[in-house]
Amino acid sequence: MKPINAAIVGCGRISDLHQLGYRGREDARIAAVCDINVEHAREKASAWGVEKVYGDYQQVLDDPQIDLVELLTPHHLHCPMTVQAAQAGKHISVQKPMALCASEADEMIAAAERAGVTLRVYETFVYYAPAVRAKELLEAGEIGEVQAVRMHVNSGTADSAWQVPLEAWVWRFNEEQCGGGPLVFDHGYHLFSLAYYLGGPVEKVYAWIEQTPVPESGGLFRIDAPAAILFQYKAARRYGLLDIEYTPQMRIYSDYYADDDRIEVIGEKGILFINRYTARTVDLPELMLFKDGKTTAIPVQGVEWGDSFIATTVDMIEQLKSGGQPRLDGPTGKAVLQFTLAALKSAAEGREVRVDEVG
Repeated sequence: MKPINAAIVGCGRISDLHQLGYRGREDARIAAVCDINVEHAREKASAWGVEKVYGDYQQVLDDPQIDLVELLTPHHLHCPMTVQAAQAGKHISVQKPMALCASEADEMIAAAERAGVTLRVYETFVYYAPAVRAKELLEAGEIGEVQAVRMHVNSGTADSAWQVPLEAWVWRFNEEQCGGGPLVFDHGYHLFSLAYYLGGPVEKVYAWIEQTPVPESGGLFRIDAPAAILFQYKAARRYGLLDIEYTPQMRIYSDYYADDDRIEVIGEKGILFINRYTARTVDLPELMLFKDGKTTAIPVQGVEWGDSFIATTVDMIEQLKSGGQPRLDGPTGKAVLQFTLAALKSAAEGREVRVDEVG
């Protein structure tokens, strides 16, 4: 079987993590990179040992050797670029959030189905080893029926974190391009995906989302925090909470983004704690179980955020080889998108919003 030839489309900072999953594989490789900044694309190609460099997405679609496109582009481009890729017969892995609205998601899903290609949303939190192990423990009944999923995010500052250039942030504050704020809609998609993964489909959402000026922007840009998002699962007697804070004066150690992400899953018989994602904050094991009156660390391998990117890419490769479906396929990605959009709609309208009413 010939290797799967992938093209990385969009060579921003996050692409350095996307390429990790292809290293050393014989069944898949990065065959091309594409970016409107061709010089930037050449730099990535040189660093990753990739031969083909394109400055125009159509060149990727016209290349008969490309089997899979990884779309690492601004959110408003996800739908049209996915549809174009499907029409060209390419499999698609599109960065989260999937689209700007549910109707765009429908268009993407339909295009992939018509073309007979695989569509998945590239989201790493549901591939993070502690979360995967937590899911296995839930399915094994280790803490009984899930009663609640509690999630927390706060965004701080770290000298060790990635330095993201201003031009990479500006479009994230343009609602027509980003679809929502950088914490609730953009980063939040990770958490909404995780809530869905750990607790199942969500029925109703009630949210409060405030806006806080970013000091460095002179008040030009605002962050969508603090926020509190309550949700009711379709499963009986199961609820969730996501709180998000913007705390730029808090020093956080991270090799990636200075975000403190922590999760608790409360069951009838115990509690699972996921204590780390992109940053090292609380000095606790990555995964812990409280049960029978005591707390136990659950050993897990692959706890760096980069490891979750490798796992996400590997799943896509394996599913393409076997004809299976990735964890976040088109319909699941749409369900998570509607969950996310329901939170935005609830905060804007001051009312409870059913997920299935969001278009």
